[in-house]
Amino acid sequence: MTRETTMTQEDLSLELSELRGRLARSEAALAEHMQMRARESAICIDEIEQLRQARETMGLANLIVEKSPAVLFRRNADDEAGIVYVSENISQWGYAASDLMGGIVTFKDMIVDADQARMRDELQKYRDLDLEEYTQEYRIRTADGEVRWVSDETSVIRNEQGRLLYNQGVLIDITRRKEAEEALSYSEYKFRRIIEGAGEGYMLLDEELVIKEVNDAYCRMLGREREELVGRRPHDYATPQYRLFLERNREQLLKLEYRRFEGSVFHKDGHAIPILVNANTLRDQHGTFLGNVAFVADITEQKKAIELAGEVQKSLLPDSAPHIPGLDIAGSSIASEIAGGDYFDYLEGLDPEHPSLSVAVGDISGHGVDAALLMTSARGFLRMRASQPGSPAQIVTEMNRQLASDLDGSGRFMTLFYLNLDPEKQSARWVRAGHDPAMIYCPVLDVFTELGGEGTGLPLGVTRESHYDEQANELHPGQIIAIGTDGIWEARNRKGEMFGKDRFKKVVRDHAGYSAQEIMDAVFKAVSDFSGGTKAEDDITLVIVKYGFDD
Repeated sequence: MTRETTMTQEDLSLELSELRGRLARSEAALAEHMQMRARESAICIDEIEQLRQARETMGLANLIVEKSPAVLFRRNADDEAGIVYVSENISQWGYAASDLMGGIVTFKDMIVDADQARMRDELQKYRDLDLEEYTQEYRIRTADGEVRWVSDETSVIRNEQGRLLYNQGVLIDITRRKEAEEALSYSEYKFRRIIEGAGEGYMLLDEELVIKEVNDAYCRMLGREREELVGRRPHDYATPQYRLFLERNREQLLKLEYRRFEGSVFHKDGHAIPILVNANTLRDQHGTFLGNVAFVADITEQKKAIELAGEVQKSLLPDSAPHIPGLDIAGSSIASEIAGGDYFDYLEGLDPEHPSLSVAVGDISGHGVDAALLMTSARGFLRMRASQPGSPAQIVTEMNRQLASDLDGSGRFMTLFYLNLDPEKQSARWVRAGHDPAMIYCPVLDVFTELGGEGTGLPLGVTRESHYDEQANELHPGQIIAIGTDGIWEARNRKGEMFGKDRFKKVVRDHAGYSAQEIMDAVFKAVSDFSGGTKAEDDITLVIVKYGFDD
């Protein structure tokens, strides 16, 4: 019998148990193997996903690079400087990345010949300094021959031993920036040429009014070197009166974007130079402060001409008051400039047996030489006409016809108050041609009244057809007559407040017991004190007549 047939039941049980064990072990091994395969499969899937994401990221990065103006590169750090890598967007300059990496086109071929020597010298300097990063700017020529400016921002790659392997970095097209810089540079060059070639002095000052720049004309004007002026203030070379004006009006002037004023500065040799300053605050397009700019003109010759005109004008004004029984008279005119447009005059009556006096106070529109010339013309005609018989209304009406012809088309005119006083008849007759009314103060009643009338009348010179009426009133002993120009009550202090007629009346009232000259002097002093050194904007003229006083 075979072994199988002779096996006992016990043997069969043992063998079956062994087979079951082997089967269990096989199943366990199979399960472990399946788990391992599952883990390996998961890892594989994860790696595949990572590769896919990396590929997408690289693709996105490449897309960004290709759309970017920045060209990435890596080149060997040897004398040949062969291109190891360059991004595809080098095509913006007409080159293929493969041609550069394949050596068909070298990087040196792209650089403009005129910049190659400078580039080589700069690279050698950077190597000698062993710099890790550096930036160069140079020109390249595109494949179609166009010249472009690029910024080359390079960093150094080394191995573990520190040996230089590669230079890599970014190329950025900066042509537009360079063109803007060149345009700005040329604009600055032209500006400098204009400033330096200007006949006027030029200053650039900071917020504290410290001089930062000056041109040659300003240096010549003051007889000083540039180094003597830069870092100082204009005040340091100003005459005392001009320095006081600048200090007192600093805040008010700086509030203005544009300002124009006159002053005087000292030359290095000590003589004073009259100047005209045109200044403004310089700001950028966002309103940010850049500086205070001032153009300064030497007006010595103009001042000489104005002084001559002023001397002529002053010589035509009365230097003393006439002696008329029953009248105490004083008058004066102070021009805001050397020559002014205000006018006053005394015209004695034609009958020596019956003394009378006419007083004329006028104001030509504007001031300066042209106003002074017109005033001279008006004075000449008034004196000529007053020397002939006629009433105040006739004299002023005919004077207007003459001035209207002379002033036709000029835009100029003249206001006038013409007063005729007859002490014997105790009468006053007057004509107003656009002028402020005269004031009469009665100390007995402590009352101010005006010599006005129903009609003011147009200023002289506006139209030939104007006809002027005269008014009349009685005079009473002790009365004080004041005829002035608006430069008195319109005078301003540093706060911009006007002197006004109330202050004027108070001065007259407070000095009513004094002579006409003393009253006039008190008014001028009060206006000067009120202005506090502020330059007068208009001429000031005043005539005071006290009636009923004999010497």
